[in-house]
Parts: sequence; C-alpha cells; structure tokens
Amino acid sequence: MVEFIDGGITTPQGFKAVGVHSGVKYRSLDLGLLYSEVPATAFEAFTSNAVKAAPVQLMMNDNSPKLSAVVVNSGNANALTGRRGYEDAEAMQRAVAAELSIDPKEVGVMSTGLIGRFMDMHKIQYGISKAAKELSQGREADALMCEAIMTTDTIKKECAVRVRLGDGTLVYLSMISKGSGMISPHLKVLHGTTLSIITTDAVLTPKFKDTFQQILDDSMNMVSVDGDQSTNDTCVMMANGMAGGKPADDDPAFIDALRMVTTKIAKTIAMDGEGATKLITVEVTGAATHDDAVLAVKKIINSPLVKTAIFGSDPNYGRVMMALGNSGCKFSLNDVHLTIKGGDMEVPILDSGSPVFQEERSVEVVRMAMDNKEVILQIDLGVGNESSTGWGCDLTYDYVRINAEYTT
Repeated sequence: MVEFIDGGITTPQGFKAVGVHSGVKYRSLDLGLLYSEVPATAFEAFTSNAVKAAPVQLMMNDNSPKLSAVVVNSGNANALTGRRGYEDAEAMQRAVAAELSIDPKEVGVMSTGLIGRFMDMHKIQYGISKAAKELSQGREADALMCEAIMTTDTIKKECAVRVRLGDGTLVYLSMISKGSGMISPHLKVLHGTTLSIITTDAVLTPKFKDTFQQILDDSMNMVSVDGDQSTNDTCVMMANGMAGGKPADDDPAFIDALRMVTTKIAKTIAMDGEGATKLITVEVTGAATHDDAVLAVKKIINSPLVKTAIFGSDPNYGRVMMALGNSGCKFSLNDVHLTIKGGDMEVPILDSGSPVFQEERSVEVVRMAMDNKEVILQIDLGVGNESSTGWGCDLTYDYVRINAEYTT
C-alpha cells in the first residue's frame, strides 16, 4: 500500500540536501545541492528540444549509470552559451566533486533561468562550497532545496511516500520539481523548464529504465502550461538501495508509488502555471490507440482558445471540439460524448455529437461548473478502448504580463 507522508527530497535513507544564496539572484536562494551517502543507480531523462542547454548536453554525454550528487542553480539557464557554457557546466561538476571527494562523473548538473547569459562562475563556485558544508537531512533541508531551484514558481513542488514492497521491505520515495512557464515536457530517457529530482532508498537495476520512461510518458510528459518545450527539461531519479531487500524493478507496489508521485507533481506544476487560476484536467477515453488519446489530450490542453474560455468560465464547448478536430486523432463525430465537471457538478454537453442543451438556463449551469479551481473535460471518442489523461491551466492576463517582462 502506498502512503503519502509529510516528507521531502531527504526522506529516503542516505540523502542530504541544502539550498543557499550564491549571488546569481539578488536576494533569493539560487543554488541547491543533493547528496547521496552511497552512489545511487541513476535514471535520467532530458528535453527532446533540439536546442539543449549546456548542462543537458553534459549529462547526456556523460550518461552516468551512478550519481552521488546533483547541483542545481536557478537564475541562469546556461543555454545558448556555446563552448563557454559547456565548460562552465563541467566546472560546476568538478567543484562539487572536489568538495564531496567523489568522481566528477557522479555529479549531475541542472540549470534554470534566463537563456543566453554566461554563468558568473565565481558566484556559482562560492555557492557550491557553501552548500557542501551545510548539507543536512530533514524538512528544513527539503524546503531550502525546493526554494533554491524555483524561478517564477509560486509554490514549492514536493511530495513523499512510503510503500511496503512484495518482499516486505519498507522503502521511501520522494520527488521535487520546479516549473511554471515554458512547460510542455517531452522527456526522453537517454535523450520555463521542468527540473525534477526523484530519490528513493529502494534497490533498482538498470533494467528499470523502460518502466521509468513509461511512467514519465503518463505523468510528466502529459502536463502543459503553454505548449513550449524548454531547452533545459531534466528529470533525474536516484536509487541508492539503502533500504535493502530485493530489486524493486518489477514490484507493482513500487511502480504504483512512483506513478502516484510523478502524477501528483505533474498536477502541481499545472496548478502553478504562470498566472494560472485554474487547473484543467482532460480525460480522453474511447480512442482507437493510446497515441490518438495523447494527441487529443495535448491539443485540447494547449489550445489558447480552450484555455481562455476556461479562464473566463465561458461555456463555449465549440472550442474543445475545434481542438479535437485539429488533433489528428481518429474519432467518430456522431459518437463523441463531452462532459464538463467542476466542483460537485457534472454537466453533459454533447451526446452522440449533438448538444444536450440549448436554453440559456442550461448555459448558466455549465458556466457554474467551469467557475471552479479545477475544471475537468471528459471526452469519449467512441472508436476504441484506449485512454489518456493530461493536465494544464488557464491562460490569463498575468501569463502575458509575466512573460512580457521576464528578462527585465
């Protein structure tokens, strides 16, 4: 059984973390460091954007099977910085390795912030030295690490669970993430930004890679704030095995736990989208293939017209159907069913391709359902048995303001 607990990135055995102010940002914490007491089996996934930030390039080139530490800076993405940026990422790696007496190849590097600015390595190296001396465990350390990796985020994104495996071993699993804008991940194993770190004291072997990819595809890769995939998206999972027991690669309880954690974080990212006031959940069923279901979900979530309608609680369901029609997925218009849910209200909109309501009073009922913090769009395509779910947010005036002023 999986149980959500009050915990963070250092909840699993053997992990320490901290967040410090290095000076890259004017006042806020801007550098986080995570350390495992023993080298951890690493699973890494990166942006599929052809323009990749220097830290992403470095980690993909290293392709390390083991990691002992991850350093994350915010305030500077170290992207579009050429050879100098790559060398700066390597310098971050070496600085952490020297402080912790580990192999530089065992250090993961992540960056987030402004694109096209060179790193101030004097500040970064100062921050790394400071962080290495302040590593600790517990909720204060968790909070500092979370805060240090934030950019336009308004809330910390973390969760932790404990789960009893099939062999009786009790293991812990935790995850932190940042992400508020430039969010539409397409993370691939070995291939506004989401930076995510997962820690567990379970034993995992390299064969878990395929399961890790599938879980990312069903969770982190199904969240979108604005449809723009970042240059820096990175997700790292570290399994240090300190709980002992048998490998959990095929353990259903562990797989469920990881899926629950990544799904919760994905929804939290959507809820904290830049300027967002509402979480949008799109549930597509009745698809001919899983890929078709994913196409439909993402097209609807990313539609500016759908997002603005939900922001204004405007019951213009034609926008949902417009997006569906543009998705490229197979469906039968005469068999499509659309339902909008919000709060304790569930309102059928289309039945077999025809509107359920016409009267103004009925329109107001739909508007009331949409006037909630979470709006759920349920679409049955009527041509198969495959399904998919994704999460996004509304498009507001504040999203435009934040991104019009991001550099300044």
